[in-house]
Amino acid sequence: MDNLLSELQEIFRDVFDQEDLGLTRESNASTIEDWDSLAHVNLVTSIEKRYRIKFALGELQGLKNVGDMIDLIQVKLAQK
Repeated sequence: MDNLLSELQEIFRDVFDQEDLGLTRESNASTIEDWDSLAHVNLVTSIEKRYRIKFALGELQGLKNVGDMIDLIQVKLAQK
């Protein structure tokens, strides 16, 4: 799980262009500057590409923070 968090942190740093961005399981759109709808689409696309998975819209709507996203990625990877 820690490995997944650190991998996601690199994706987040790239999408938000913030080299010093620190990511935790509790991080969310209100705690990360510039996380708007466009950034969210870029994040999802980058994550799907990196892990070769696809999210359904309904799956993404229920996510409240990065921890929820990590849990969903783990489920998707286990299904591969």
